[in-house]
Amino acid sequence: MHRYRGSRRVSSGQQSESSSSSSPERAEDEDTDFFTSQANDSQSSIGISTFRDMTVSPSAERQRYIFPVSRLPPELLITVFARLSSPADLKNCMLVSKTWAKNSVDLLWHRPLCNTWQNLLNVAHSVKKTDSYFAYYDLVKRLNLSTFGDEVSDGTVTPLAVCKRVERLTLTNCTKLSDFGVTSLVNGNRSLLALDISGLDLISDHTLLTVADNCTRLQGLNITGCKQVTDQSLIAVSERCRSIKRLKLNDCSQVTNQSVVAFAKNCHQMLEIDLHNCEMVSDLSVTALLTHGRHLRELRLAQCSLINDDAFLALPHDRHLDSLRILDLTACENLTDKAVEKIIHAAPRLRNLVLAKCKRITDRAVIAITKLGKNLHYVHLGHCAQITDQAVNELIRVCNRIRYIDLACCHRLTDVSIQQLATLPKLRRIGLVKCQSITDRSILALATARIGPGMIHHGVSSLERVHLSYCVHLTLQGVRELLKYCPRLTHLSLTGVQAFLREDLIEYCREAPAEFTDHQRNVFCVFSGPGVSSLREHLTREEQYQNAHPQPHGNPGDVSIIYDGAHPHAAIQGAVAVIPDAQQVAGMMGATVLGADDMDEEFGEDSELGVEEQG
Repeated sequence: MHRYRGSRRVSSGQQSESSSSSSPERAEDEDTDFFTSQANDSQSSIGISTFRDMTVSPSAERQRYIFPVSRLPPELLITVFARLSSPADLKNCMLVSKTWAKNSVDLLWHRPLCNTWQNLLNVAHSVKKTDSYFAYYDLVKRLNLSTFGDEVSDGTVTPLAVCKRVERLTLTNCTKLSDFGVTSLVNGNRSLLALDISGLDLISDHTLLTVADNCTRLQGLNITGCKQVTDQSLIAVSERCRSIKRLKLNDCSQVTNQSVVAFAKNCHQMLEIDLHNCEMVSDLSVTALLTHGRHLRELRLAQCSLINDDAFLALPHDRHLDSLRILDLTACENLTDKAVEKIIHAAPRLRNLVLAKCKRITDRAVIAITKLGKNLHYVHLGHCAQITDQAVNELIRVCNRIRYIDLACCHRLTDVSIQQLATLPKLRRIGLVKCQSITDRSILALATARIGPGMIHHGVSSLERVHLSYCVHLTLQGVRELLKYCPRLTHLSLTGVQAFLREDLIEYCREAPAEFTDHQRNVFCVFSGPGVSSLREHLTREEQYQNAHPQPHGNPGDVSIIYDGAHPHAAIQGAVAVIPDAQQVAGMMGATVLGADDMDEEFGEDSELGVEEQG
């Protein structure tokens, strides 16, 4: 007998009786396959508490139309979500569907935003919850608390100790953290790749021994300023964390050759190491690093005063450091020309070379540096007072891709070499602090952008930062032309230049650092950012006024320039600078006497080449 079964079917367009009023209607674009695969949907933390009541029969589901966006594979969804920069947008994506939530939650929690105390409290509360749909504590891969600085204590980080899959942990300058707080975050974490605890004075060997026991995958370690750390824990780290590629031991006063040699021998993938101001590190460490570090790209040895020529001369003659790109030997005062020659021979592809305050090097070292040719982009020769025009001219002729150069306190240099410097087509920043022999001829040459031999391109000089403090022979007119024809200039230092110690000009310079003496403040004159633009506009208005109201005689200290063309280059030969008398020069340099050599650095605080002159 034929039976009629139609009444027992539930139409796909009607609400199921089994779910009745307790189940909300599905959105038309809701995903289906993910729901039925979940064992316990009621524990979702996304905000919908009735996911388990939303299942429908497979036959009914097949009859529903599935929007194209619901058929996108996870790879494409994640790629799209990754382009959302706002955490709020990612959160909204999580609320769309389970599939969207599954593919966006990692992006939202990969690096939780901890820029305010409220955000940090929210993160701490979420990772402690045990009934969440997602295990948020396992999703956190990057944790950065450096924003809070000394407000962070051991109690602050204790709730975050459940996050055992953090890959990058940054606690920079959280000075109240002790071994207890840091070890709670590190203990049991087998995923940590990078740890930054720079500036934490309370950290001792206990923390690093914990790192050595747990974080065998570690690739980056920054313990700058951790003065209680000794060789004992560092040797343990070098033996158990052999994948370390980047290591910063700046200002770790107890570090000796023993631990540095251990890293050199055990960590063969080392790319960068910074030993700034590690006063007990000597030649043995440097030789070991260069001998074993075949992949070494950056080596920073600033203020390591025990290093001398033997550190480099001990290298085998056939040792080639083809990967080395950056070498910083600031204030390694025992180095001579022989060491520089060996360095250039072993590392012919150096890009950045810093020899500031290596006072024993001469023109011979500079001639050796010319062998770097077009590889050289950045060279710092500040305080190398024995260098002359001849060597600098040869350097510029051969290394014509230099972008940054510092020749501060090279008092033997004259307009001859500075005019040659002006021919560098890619020059961005130049330091000439206390080069007392240069005049407006040099400045006018710098204002002329050259794009090839003998070719002058007006108005598009590439200069961005120029440091001319204590160049006492400069005048207002020369600097005015520099500002006029260097539109990209964002930093100009003229501390101690008499022509700029005028009230109407000083109002555009930035504030002197708080630690300066009254005498240093009186001669401080540095223009940055908007101050450069304001100074340029002021001097332009002043020039326009002077042109409209010509004076029979120029002001004392101004430069008299005879123009036979529209660009200042045409006036270089006719420039006559009025040189200040001996008393003025002595007054300007008086501020320099107040500070030590390391208080008159050549480049600005935010410069790549150093800190602002404090003479």
